[in-house]
Amino acid sequence: MTPEAPAICVVIPSYRVREHVLGVIERIPDSVGRIYVVDDACPEHSGDFVQANCRDPRVQVLRNPVNLGVGGAVMAGYAQALVDGADVVVKVDGDGQMDPALIPRFVAPLLQGKADYTKGNRFFDLRVMSRMPFVRLVGNAGLSFMTKLSTGYWSIFDPTNGYTAIHRRALSHLPLESISKRYFFETDMLFRLNTLRAVVRDINMDAVYGDEKSSLRVTKVLPEFAVRHAVTFAKRIFYNYFLRDFSIASVELVAGVCLLGFGIVFGASEWVQSIRTDVPSTAGTVMISALSIILGLQLVLAFLAYDISATPRDPMDRT
Repeated sequence: MTPEAPAICVVIPSYRVREHVLGVIERIPDSVGRIYVVDDACPEHSGDFVQANCRDPRVQVLRNPVNLGVGGAVMAGYAQALVDGADVVVKVDGDGQMDPALIPRFVAPLLQGKADYTKGNRFFDLRVMSRMPFVRLVGNAGLSFMTKLSTGYWSIFDPTNGYTAIHRRALSHLPLESISKRYFFETDMLFRLNTLRAVVRDINMDAVYGDEKSSLRVTKVLPEFAVRHAVTFAKRIFYNYFLRDFSIASVELVAGVCLLGFGIVFGASEWVQSIRTDVPSTAGTVMISALSIILGLQLVLAFLAYDISATPRDPMDRT
């Protein structure tokens, strides 16, 4: 890495990708100054395999003493890249599903000051989407909506896409030790970036499916992710609208939730009471419940509109 040119590094988490990782390394463009292959306690000893068979001088093998998951492997690479003075760090999987030739496309918005973090999006082309397994297509759509709601990045899609790049300015402010170590780490990254007001941009890319097998099963992780997204949403709302700032949106959210909750509970209790006593509720009782629900819903929608408009648009200061 020279001080004259931006230092671009690539992190490749390596776990059961021995058959593909050398091919991925070979296709990484010359503009990349260093490649970190992170052996995440791989049972195939991928780190030793790369060291024995790869002659690329840019490659440095890192080893996690225990398996931390893909997030833990990426965080190890990030930490080393920061120590080595990287300006931009790209994360590419070692299973061959991500084309290294796209690295300049991911890096360009970061070096041009148009974004702080870029990520892949496989859903921009209908022809490409038709080749994607149906379960994965539906699952990603559901995960994308949950991610928009929990992270505050309403314009992104394909949240489980692991092809990413991040600028040093944003990376240096992230608590790497606190970020989720397993499959939820991409969403956790977005949540942390939102608290920094970092700009995130999707990069269109094709979906590639070869003979590799993913250990991520959408039907299995959806329930777990739903809980995690709910927790992340609550944390984001607290940080952004009550701890760091208090605006009209904060009032709209509190008032809306209270009115909506009151209207539903009051209306349900009156409906049950009416059934038990066989006495119809009065028009006034019905109006109290209906009006509370309508006003509460309108206030919650107003909050969501404010939240969508508050998506970060100005990259972090690079000075």
